[in-house]
Amino acid sequence: MQPLRFDGKVVLVTGAGNGLGRAYALAFGGRGASVVVNDLGVDRTGTGTSAKAADKVVFEIKANGGKAVANYDSVEDGEKLVKTALDAFGRIDIVVNNAGILRDKSFARISDDDWDMIHRIHLRGSFMVTRAAWPHMRKQKYGRIIMVSSNAGIYGNFGQANYSAAKMGLVGLCNTLAVEGQKYGIQCNTIAPVAGSRLTETIMPKDIVEALKPEYVAPVVLYLCHDSCEENGSLFEMGAGWVGKLRWERTKGAVLRTTKTPITAEGVRDNWDKITDFTDSTNPETVQESSAQMVGLVNSPGEETEEQDSGSQGNMDIVSQIKAFRPSTNTFPFTYTERDAMLYALGVGVSTRQSDYLKFLFELSEDFTVLPTFAVIPGFAAISAVAEMDIEGLSIDPTKILHGEQYTELYKPLPRSGTLKSTMRVADIVEKKSGLLLIVNVDTVDAEGEKVFFNQYVTFVVGAGPIGAPNSSKEQVPVLDPPKRAPDASMIEKTDEDQAALYRLSGDYNPLHIDPAFAAMGGFKTPILHGLCSYGHAVRHVMAKFADNDMSRFKAVKVRFVKPVLPGQSLQTDMWKEGNRIHFTTKVVENGNICIAGAYVDLHGNDSVSAQSEASGRMKCDAIFRYMQANMPNRPDLIQKVNAIFEWKILDNGKQAAQWIIDLKSGKVPQVYQGGIRQGKVDCTITIGDDDFKLLTERKLNAQKAFMSGKIKLSGNIAIAQKLGQIFDVPAAKM
Repeated sequence: MQPLRFDGKVVLVTGAGNGLGRAYALAFGGRGASVVVNDLGVDRTGTGTSAKAADKVVFEIKANGGKAVANYDSVEDGEKLVKTALDAFGRIDIVVNNAGILRDKSFARISDDDWDMIHRIHLRGSFMVTRAAWPHMRKQKYGRIIMVSSNAGIYGNFGQANYSAAKMGLVGLCNTLAVEGQKYGIQCNTIAPVAGSRLTETIMPKDIVEALKPEYVAPVVLYLCHDSCEENGSLFEMGAGWVGKLRWERTKGAVLRTTKTPITAEGVRDNWDKITDFTDSTNPETVQESSAQMVGLVNSPGEETEEQDSGSQGNMDIVSQIKAFRPSTNTFPFTYTERDAMLYALGVGVSTRQSDYLKFLFELSEDFTVLPTFAVIPGFAAISAVAEMDIEGLSIDPTKILHGEQYTELYKPLPRSGTLKSTMRVADIVEKKSGLLLIVNVDTVDAEGEKVFFNQYVTFVVGAGPIGAPNSSKEQVPVLDPPKRAPDASMIEKTDEDQAALYRLSGDYNPLHIDPAFAAMGGFKTPILHGLCSYGHAVRHVMAKFADNDMSRFKAVKVRFVKPVLPGQSLQTDMWKEGNRIHFTTKVVENGNICIAGAYVDLHGNDSVSAQSEASGRMKCDAIFRYMQANMPNRPDLIQKVNAIFEWKILDNGKQAAQWIIDLKSGKVPQVYQGGIRQGKVDCTITIGDDDFKLLTERKLNAQKAFMSGKIKLSGNIAIAQKLGQIFDVPAAKM
């Protein structure tokens, strides 16, 4: 596993002169970040000023080889703090709102000044700093924000009414920023640390303070701020090496009114035990989910309730109820063996007539492999739970349910057998002219709770609606059109007349695929093949043509099901290679109908390229590319000036050890990333040794002479390599 690095990132830590803030600043500085160390130098009550605390931490970071500058402004002057980051490092990526003071007094003795000062520093100060950083984070489509709350805010504490109120206010601020920032790539989380500091030494024994080291908290902040962390809008409590996540829990409650009986104080009294009973509690995560659960309980079957207001608001209640739906049991265990994997392989067309059938059909084969598309099977029980929906205003005809789209992503190759657990949620609902799309996300973990794969099932309910839902969704993984050129490869395979009967034994028992009478009710002349069966065939075709049937290279697949396939018909898959993405379209040979469209498989790079992960950290090129990765998005002018995609193959001891892409063509801003190309087509490939690459970027190696001597090898559009000088128009000292 690679260490968590922050090279190229700029971090602002408020109140970083002592305690927890100092620990955060040192931790970020030690992992490659450029750090703005803010500290006004006040005492713990907020009086006095001094530059000494911030300067000392800056000195410590620099002494350890890091980059840091000091800032001595109050957090109420948030613009000044952010300006320091922009002036020194050119950007702002991460804000840790840590600054704080204490003015502890019992509630009866708190003065106006005691109350206002605490809120000005903790709550208003965090607001001012974050507001100043917000537009820069929005513009760069990236940001990480940490609000530092306290267990006193969560639970309350004697003598800290002012402090508790401010700290709980930060939780609410964080929750809203997490919602508003999500579409801009900004994540916000709250921590409630317990650590020994000058703020806690007045309320905890000295030996406890010494045991609760700030260094035990800093690693949590590092992870929450790293690119690899997807957590957003969450609250964590931590201390002494322990970390836990908090969430709201709500009782099922009681409905205290009907059309004949008004709600009364006596009714509340008589139902108090039910109102406060946590036996069947729920855990709402959003305002919409909270409201939807409440409406769902009030409008549950058998209850006599007042009529709802008519119009669009009633429709939106239906949408909210659908998105808040959870099955009665939202944990779906699935245990499988080699036999199940082999049965699935037969169901998607693997045959003993194929040359390498043993790896899929023989459990004693040394390289026995589970097909990656088998991942749709464990999650099928979770998606089937949608049938439990019983929502007034939503009509679902089981004979009119079709599988519209499918996305599957593997986090690691599937084991040959195992026990898995899946959970589902309705991510969104989309209204079309002829029905509704239900977008259902299913996460699957192994027995140790580690993520194994993710599925997104898009189900089309023909004839359902209208219910006032939007006509598009950002939650839906998009399909992509293939390149407008002849396919790079094609493969034709005939399905068996019993293919649907065989495939359904893996778990999809929808009678639409076996019973002619049921198929007729759905408008089909005969039973049709499962869309996921055609999907399994098509992905096998891609893996055979472009991965030599090495299933460990499979990463993800997205498909849209267009028209049905009948058992016994032949499938033709046309494929286009674009880097590590293989676009494909599948059609029925007998009638020319497209059955799968907008589809693609993402592959992991080959072994020679994957070696870059092992080399990372010791390669000189790594720091250079990381710097470009952080700063090149600020140069959108390069798109027009260069208009090319460069692939860099970096050698170590004569062997390829790293691969990087500089994309100055595909988007509105430059992209720099490690690994194979994600979109478009490489214009020029440059192969160069690691040491020579460093010399090239430092202008110590003449590119033309290096090319003539063989130190640099070019392929593709060689002429466009002349524009590389504009890419490296950055002071070498900064790289």
